[in-house]
Amino acid sequence: MKLIIFDCDGTIVDSQHAISAAMAAAFEEHGLEAPVRARVLGVVGLSLIEAVERLLPKTVSGHAAEVIAQSYKKAFTNLRQQPDHHEPLYEGALETLTGLAGRDDVVLGIATGKSRRGVDALFEREGLAGHFVTIQTADDHPSKPHPSMIEQAMLEVGAEPGQTVMIGDTTYDIEMALAADVAGLGVDWGYHPREMLVAAGAHEIVSDYSDVAAAADRLLKSGGKVT
Repeated sequence: MKLIIFDCDGTIVDSQHAISAAMAAAFEEHGLEAPVRARVLGVVGLSLIEAVERLLPKTVSGHAAEVIAQSYKKAFTNLRQQPDHHEPLYEGALETLTGLAGRDDVVLGIATGKSRRGVDALFEREGLAGHFVTIQTADDHPSKPHPSMIEQAMLEVGAEPGQTVMIGDTTYDIEMALAADVAGLGVDWGYHPREMLVAAGAHEIVSDYSDVAAAADRLLKSGGKVT
C-alpha cells in the first residue's frame, strides 16, 4: 500500500495568525515579552512543549514551558471561538486532498505537532475527516523530527518506507522523513523558506498544490530518489 502523509499547520492550513496570537497571549499571561512572529513561525511543527522551550528566554526556567503551553491551548481555543476567527486551507488543498483520497492506489495520513483535538476541530470544520486513514499527533509521539509518527503511520496501513512520502513545509518534516527513510516532499508556501527545505534534504519541493500529487507520485515511483 502506498502512503502519502501530510503535515497540517503550514501545509494544509494557514494557521499562522492564530498560532502567533495565541503564543503572544500565553507569554504575556505569565509576564513575559511575547516572542516575535518570525520566531514563533520558526518552531511551528514541533510539539508544543518543545516549541515553547525554544521560545523561552534563557533566564526563564524550562519548567515554565508546561504552564505556558497550557495557557497557549486555552488562548488558541478562545481564538477559535471568536466570530472573526480565520484559519483557512491553502488554495488548492481541498481539491488535492479530495482527489488523492478518491484514488484506490494510495491512502492518506497526517503527522502533525498539533493535538488530536486540534486536528479533529479542523477536519470537522473543513469536512476532511474521511480523507485520512491514519492520524498521528503530538499527543502520542515524541516531537518532530523523531520518526515515530511516520513509523506508526506506516505500521497502521502496512506501507514500507519506499512506498511512503512525507509532505511538509518545515525542516522538521523533512528531517523526520529522512529519519524514517521515506521520501520528503517540501512545500514552500508554509513557515520555512525553500532554502531551508533544500538544506534539510528535501527530495523535491513544490510551490503550488496543483503539483503535489504528481510530485508525490514521482517520489513513490522512484522510492524517494528523485532530487
